[in-house]
Amino acid sequence: MELLLASAIAVLAATGLYLLLRPGSFETVLGLTLLSYGVNLFIFVMGRLQVGRAAISGTPAPVADPLPQALVLTAIVIGFAMTALLLVLAVRTHAAQGHDGIDAVLAHDDDERQGEQHTDLNRSEAPPHATRVDAHGPAQHHSTGQTSGHTS
Repeated sequence: MELLLASAIAVLAATGLYLLLRPGSFETVLGLTLLSYGVNLFIFVMGRLQVGRAAISGTPAPVADPLPQALVLTAIVIGFAMTALLLVLAVRTHAAQGHDGIDAVLAHDDDERQGEQHTDLNRSEAPPHATRVDAHGPAQHHSTGQTSGHTS
């Protein structure tokens, strides 16, 4: 029984961590939820599962510890509220930006901080002095060596 619970905790934590590191906002929310389920199960198991035992008893017989149960119940409520908030933020970000990727949102925010205009031109249509933002790397300034009357 202990091996099964330890395996379930490990699978939940590993899957949650993997999804948490993904670039999409939905995967991030799902990963955080799975990770919190793994932590909740770990806390609950730490209270020593006792089948058929009362949480509090007047006898000196072994009893189940009520503190982990109360902590997990509180963590479930807080985790549900956090998941709802993150889903609302993900939906609003998708509606405002038009995509689900977190990296693209960060690149767009960097462009706005630098005062550059964001264009929807393809690479072949972009002027030679344009700043190009790739999903796989930082913004790079490409120049053909020609001078234009534009100063930045």
